Amino acid sequence: MLPGRGRNGRAARPARILGTGTAWTAVGDGEFFCPGCGGDRNYQRLTGRRRFTLLGVPVLPRGETGPVVECAACRRHFGTDVLDHPTTTRFSAMLRDAVHTVALAVLAAGGSCARTALETAACAVRAAGFDDCTEEQLDALVEALAADTGRVGGEPCGAGLAIELHEALDPLAPHLAPAGRESILLQGARIALADGPYTPAEREVLSTVGAALTICGDDVTRLLAAARTPS
Repeated sequence: MLPGRGRNGRAARPARILGTGTAWTAVGDGEFFCPGCGGDRNYQRLTGRRRFTLLGVPVLPRGETGPVVECAACRRHFGTDVLDHPTTTRFSAMLRDAVHTVALAVLAAGGSCARTALETAACAVRAAGFDDCTEEQLDALVEALAADTGRVGGEPCGAGLAIELHEALDPLAPHLAPAGRESILLQGARIALADGPYTPAEREVLSTVGAALTICGDDVTRLLAAARTPS
């Protein structure tokens, strides 16, 4: 074998004398949406201490690094901001609750809860994930909501109802594409139109929905007009 050559005649790599290494310590765990795997995975939250190494042996501390999030499946490291993205399970629950809240708000604003509006609302809520939702359940919830707030159907959107809409929609909006945000508003619009033209109270509720979904006023007006056009 020639000097400086390894097996098969390939050049031998010199041993790395100096380098740096990181010793990781787990400080938490949980479930997150892994952008590397593209799905829900378990994770460990890690902090690290960097050290100079001599022939692979740590010798001098070089400070701390991290924290990072390590996927238990692919072992890739990500910044901790990745935990701001909801898991698929959590996102589905947020979307389901948002559609349910919008449907109730629009029905409450409509006042009469006509059968056609209840049917349209129930279809939207079932499609969002509440598989056993019925028109009767929604009607009862609207009556309970009116009794709890002392609000008469058809009145403008009260502060309490606006707060509920924002609580359901504000956390969801950053994780929806523009088409997804518009879809929720259009579902509310179709519920309002199921028993006739928009009432002022319904328009106010839908404007609140649009604002919570970060849809600008001009686009809200455009979408409400588009919902009136038969497909």
